[in-house]
Amino acid sequence: MTEGKLLPKILTFALPVLLSNVLQCLYNAADIIVVGRFASDLALAAVGATTSVINLVINLFIAISAGVSVTVATAVGARNHERAQKLVHSAILLAIVFGSAVTVGSIFLTRPLLEMMDTPTDIIDMSADYMRIFLGGAVFNLVYNFGAAILRASGDSRRPLYYLTIAGITNVFLNFFFVIVCDMTAAGVALATTIAQAISAILVVIRLLRHEGDCRLSFKKLRFFGSETKDILRMGLPGSVQSLVFSLSNTMIQASVNSFHNSQLVAGNSAALNVESFVYNGMNAMYTTAVTAVGQNVGAGKYDRIGKVMRYCVATVICIGLVLGGASYLFAEPLLGVYLPKSPDAVQYGVIRLSIIGFTYFVCGIMDTLVGCQRGMGTTLVPMIASVSGVCGIRIVWIMTVFAYFRTLESLYLSYPATWIFTAILQFVLYTVVKRRMVRRATSYSTEKERIPA
Repeated sequence: MTEGKLLPKILTFALPVLLSNVLQCLYNAADIIVVGRFASDLALAAVGATTSVINLVINLFIAISAGVSVTVATAVGARNHERAQKLVHSAILLAIVFGSAVTVGSIFLTRPLLEMMDTPTDIIDMSADYMRIFLGGAVFNLVYNFGAAILRASGDSRRPLYYLTIAGITNVFLNFFFVIVCDMTAAGVALATTIAQAISAILVVIRLLRHEGDCRLSFKKLRFFGSETKDILRMGLPGSVQSLVFSLSNTMIQASVNSFHNSQLVAGNSAALNVESFVYNGMNAMYTTAVTAVGQNVGAGKYDRIGKVMRYCVATVICIGLVLGGASYLFAEPLLGVYLPKSPDAVQYGVIRLSIIGFTYFVCGIMDTLVGCQRGMGTTLVPMIASVSGVCGIRIVWIMTVFAYFRTLESLYLSYPATWIFTAILQFVLYTVVKRRMVRRATSYSTEKERIPA
């Protein structure tokens, strides 16, 4: 990313990331489709009712992988082999520790969390089974995501795609086996996902063990290196806090959906949310690309390329968002019908959600890409505060005021585009300020260095 024309490299890097993100979405999509077609609508609703809680728990830690991306990309850009090695081993150990903590916590907290969300009584038992098994494999999920972040930061975005492809195919076959052959429902698809995640984690670890560059992994070197661990957490924790608050606001929306006490509505919302996840994760490839490209150029001291990275990434994310988001709106009924073949009422509930969010989703992509540019420059706290205040703060106020007054699905779902637009504008202003300050400091440092006699 530090040499030659940027746009071809950005697109070449982003495409495998986009496909990898979409494949990760297929894990949950395969779960919902299989239980919707071969089990029951209640099983489908049970899987969907856990989505916001699982995302809250998993994304809390996966967001720290952004700190891995930034620090490793900067070390690679600066050709600092020793620091890159320490970052790699600290990151993998963090993934193991965090994943183990999630697994233990899920044993005790699953049922209370679902009860707090007012999950319908006819699906809460299946939801609890699904969630415990899914989170039981959290260590595999985090090891894969942290390992993939390391590979992408070093410039390799293809192998994580290959590994997810293998795991995704395995997941689909196991879904059919556990649900159709073994007559399992939500628990069966959760078990299939956990096994598939274990496969992707093993493959990414094998690649790191065989890596010939700065990012080679050795089990003998696994330990927490103080400075590097602090840097990963310093860069990643603001994103983790942001993800937590985002998930909390989405959990409030899920709880608001649950408050209608309509399993068909829960199923339709869950299916629509799954369709949206393909749009979001497709756009999120540009966030990952922005973090890596900006981080490498900052490490190499090539600040003049940062503005180009931002413009190319934002333009690309707009195209991705309009194409995928537009398709989710235009083909809402047939897409939702894949998940809900037996439930025309649930499909119509899902159409309401997609009709509001479809064409506006690209604004969320712009917002996240601008955040990625700032994190690539080493600034994490300010964009986190802006996103939390702009998206979550306003969304929570919206639910407590607008939705509380009108009590319609439309009024609930309008909270999404309203908060994205406000926060995207705010993030652009912050990006401009952060970039100017960084360039000014770098210029001042170079001038001072020139004044000091050799």
